[in-house]
Formats: sequence, structure tokens, C-alpha cells
Amino acid sequence: MFDLLGEIIATMRKNKLRTFLTGFAVAWGIFMLIVLLGAGNGLQNGVQSNMTGLATNYENLWPGWTSMPYKGLRADRRIRFDERTVEFVRRSFPEIEYLTGILFHTTQSVSYGEEYGTWRVLGASAEATHIHNMIIRKGRFINEIDDLHKRKVIFIPRLVEEILFKNGEESLGKYVLVDGIAFQVIGTYDWVDGSTDTSIFTPLSTSTMLYDRGRGINRIDFTVKGMASIEEADDFDLRLRQAMGAYLGFDPTDTSAMYIWNNAKNSLQIQNVFRFINIFLWVIGFASLMAGIVGVANIMLVTVKERTREIGIRKALGATPWSIIKSVIIEAVFITTVAGYIGIMLGVGLMELVNKAIGSGAGEGGITAFKDPTVGLGIVFSALAVLVICGVVAGLIPSLRATKIRPIEAMRAD
Repeated sequence: MFDLLGEIIATMRKNKLRTFLTGFAVAWGIFMLIVLLGAGNGLQNGVQSNMTGLATNYENLWPGWTSMPYKGLRADRRIRFDERTVEFVRRSFPEIEYLTGILFHTTQSVSYGEEYGTWRVLGASAEATHIHNMIIRKGRFINEIDDLHKRKVIFIPRLVEEILFKNGEESLGKYVLVDGIAFQVIGTYDWVDGSTDTSIFTPLSTSTMLYDRGRGINRIDFTVKGMASIEEADDFDLRLRQAMGAYLGFDPTDTSAMYIWNNAKNSLQIQNVFRFINIFLWVIGFASLMAGIVGVANIMLVTVKERTREIGIRKALGATPWSIIKSVIIEAVFITTVAGYIGIMLGVGLMELVNKAIGSGAGEGGITAFKDPTVGLGIVFSALAVLVICGVVAGLIPSLRATKIRPIEAMRAD
């Protein structure tokens, strides 16, 4: 076996250019397959990670201004949401799973002792925790009793806790001043997607009492069961516009009267886009792999042709056909395996460098465009196995032909 390997290595040294071209074709095919599939997966993972802060079946509504008259009502009317609007949405659509109104208020000052800051307060109901993907670190979220009794309690993010409560001081149960009004801290949280959003949550009823000032609820958030296709999402949005138009007095086709964000629909659209992107990348990757196969096949044909005289001499000296074929096959396997491994290492290394340069440096709010550009090992090694097998076949077919030539004719070959 060692003699055979030594012979193969000697042959490779003698034909450096041929060996390099064979190895380059294999390495390039594997490298391009990993880079293309890894880039596609990295982009898809990056986009999906930016959407993990919300449930995948999440949807929200926010009011606007009418742009057309409706049943004798003039255009340019302001649409207003209130708590009755929230309940109307809940009653009208049984497929809604969780629902909450949201009221925004930007504070002048949130302080504890000598520490203070300015953050946004979100009034929300207990169901908001099922809609916004947050991790409760300590304590609890707002509950129904807080909302019912309009309690002055707040649920704060970890970043706010670290600013207000220095030296590891316990925050639970403490009172902080929000624009001069005392609120008790009932819990702390982090966002699932690592977002740096520092919104403070209070009961919706409390926010409405303190901060409404006639403007009404800013937004209605909810999740919907059963939206498995874009058509179903479009149908739900259409029924929602018709019901809300009749209830609030605006034309359902007036898109500026009420805005809808359908996260489920967007997720489905993104999945469809990436499905086509992955098919396109697979086609290009397969073409690169085929180029590698063709390169290996051509070079193995040349290899056998160049060694026809050698094969004739070995046959004249009594070498069996298998011993001749075996050397060609092992050479093909050796070159394709080593070159394929090099291509794998280069492809994986490049994807890791790109991930560190782009993906790990998430922008403001935890947004990242590229994340975990991985390719399944099964795909990579299957591609390598295909190249090895094709290399073996490419060397085997002409070798079999060469061994059938009579030694005297083989030795006369140019």
C-alpha cells in the first residue's frame, strides 16, 4: 500500500500542473457550493432573527386620517381608537388569540434616587407578553388585576434597571418616579432577539387615565390563529378593514384611514422569496459542482492517455489489469479527497469571517443582516462523495479500455 502511495505521489510531482488543475476543479466546486448555500442561509437567518421580537402570527392596527368622504362624512377626519375599539376587534374576530391596546407616552424623566433617564412608556394589557417575545428575568408582567384597578406599576427592561439601580441593588418592589408620579417595579425583562429597545410597560388602564389626553389608543396589537398562507392573510385583512370601516365610519378602501401591519403575511412572503433564492443558489452551486466534475473527468482522461505507454510496459512485465486500474483509481480518490477537504475548509473559513464582519456586529436595535451562514455537513460531504465517485468513474472507464490494448500497441502509443 505504501509503495502504491509513493508511486502516486511521485506521479503527482511529475505532473504538477495536471494535479493542480484536477485539485483546483474539485476545491472550487466544493468552495462555491458552500459559499452560495451559506450566504443564502446567512441572509435568511439574519432576516428571521430580526423578526423574533414578535410572534410570527402578529398583526397590528393604528389609526390615521381619512382621505375620502364616507356616507356623508367629510374627508380629512382623524380616526381614533379607544378601549371600546379594542373590545370590538376581540368580539368580531374569534380567530384572534391574544390582543392588547397600546398607548405611547414619552417621559420627561424616570428617576430613582439620584439616577434618572428618559424612556418611552407603553400602556398594555396582560396579553402583551404573549405577543411581544420577551424574557422575564425577575418578577412578573402586568396582570388583569393591575389593569382592572389601574395600579401604578411598571415592568422595566434590564438596561433601564442597570441605569437606575446601581451596584446590584434589588429593583423589585421599589418605587420610581415617572414624571413625578410614583410607580412600583414589578418585574424586569430582556427581548428574545437581543433588541436594545428600552420601553417601560404599565397597565393600559393606568396609561389611559394619565396620558390619553383625548388622543386615544395609539395601536392595537394581536395574534391570529390559522393564517397559513398569503391568501388567508389577505382575506383576514380585507374582513378586518370592512368591519373597522363600518364601526369607525370610513371607507374600507381608504388605506390612509387605518394602517395594518401583518407580520404573518410578511413572514410568508419572506419565506417565498428565500425559497426562490435557495433554488437559484442551488442551481448555481450545482453548476459549479458539475464544472468540477467535468474538470476531473477531462483531466483523468488525459492522465490515462498519457500513461498508455506505461500501462503497456507494465502489462508486458506481467502486471494484472486490476493492479493497473487500482493505481489510477486511488490517484483519483486521493486528489479529489484532499482537494475537496481544502475547498471545505476555505468555504467554511470564508463564511465564518463574513459572519464575524457582518453578522456579529448587529446594528442599533439588535438588527443584523447576516447570521449563522451554515451549510449542513450532510450536503457538503455528499457533494464531496459525488466528486470522488465521478473522479473514480472518469479514471476507471479509460483505464479499462487501456488495459484491453495489447502491450505492443500500448507501447507504440504517443
